[in-house]
Amino acid sequence: MPERMEPGTLVYDPQTRKVGEYQDRTGPYVILRPVGGGREWQADPARVRAATREERLSAGVRAANDRSREGRATPPPPAAEADRPPVPVPGCAACEEFATRRDEARAAFDGTAETDANVLLRRHQHREHGGAPAAGRRIFRYVPYSIVQDASAQPEYEAYCVSGDEADCGAGSGPCDTPDEVEEWQRRHTQETRHLRYRRSFADYAVLERQ
Repeated sequence: MPERMEPGTLVYDPQTRKVGEYQDRTGPYVILRPVGGGREWQADPARVRAATREERLSAGVRAANDRSREGRATPPPPAAEADRPPVPVPGCAACEEFATRRDEARAAFDGTAETDANVLLRRHQHREHGGAPAAGRRIFRYVPYSIVQDASAQPEYEAYCVSGDEADCGAGSGPCDTPDEVEEWQRRHTQETRHLRYRRSFADYAVLERQ
């Protein structure tokens, strides 16, 4: 891990096999917090590393699923027109590329990358389209799409131990390719700890295909 890291940076902890937000240092450890909030944990700074794009996206998907199960809604965007993200020009491949980057960053809760994508999209629109589409003059067209599971991406299965009297155990299986791997981890963990209660989750990737 770099000697200096800004709070909020997403890193991967191989010991717990989880992505967390860097918070601070305490003694020989660094403090990490789950993406989307939750109970913090201590990690070895010599072992953590910057999270990859796929790891950030997967953590964002799991955090969104957790919020949905707990009934927490996503905060609405700012109402001021100047703060609204730029809208891609229909039919422009470059606009769609920047918008896709922005959506992926938003799903991964990477605010810096989301802001960068908005800046690049605005610059492109001012350079190639004479500015962003004016409010009230947007052009919409209907394009039929089907939402299907992305066959090129492996679904992920994961389990967390939530046993404990005052606080959850917090041990996790990490992302697994099959439910059988998760169940095998649960059996081993129960044998070692006698813990019996787990929270399991499933995440996959979806793509929109033009009909």
